[in-house]
Amino acid sequence: MPKFRDLKRYLERNGWEQYKKGADHYYYRKFVNGEVLKTKVSHSLGKEIPVRLWKDILKNQLKITQEEFNRNS
Repeated sequence: MPKFRDLKRYLERNGWEQYKKGADHYYYRKFVNGEVLKTKVSHSLGKEIPVRLWKDILKNQLKITQEEFNRNS
């Protein structure tokens, strides 16, 4: 499973904008085909992302497959 630092690196390399930094999370967004995609990344960058959360992030927030993430991270 990827770590939060891997997710943050992916977002920064693929045109996501950090629009807010909260106490516990970095908040990102990206405008795609008239839709605003949003996700957040824990400040605990060294922690592994739990499996269920990772699947949800890919499917519902990033709207990509694991293969696309691997290719573009």
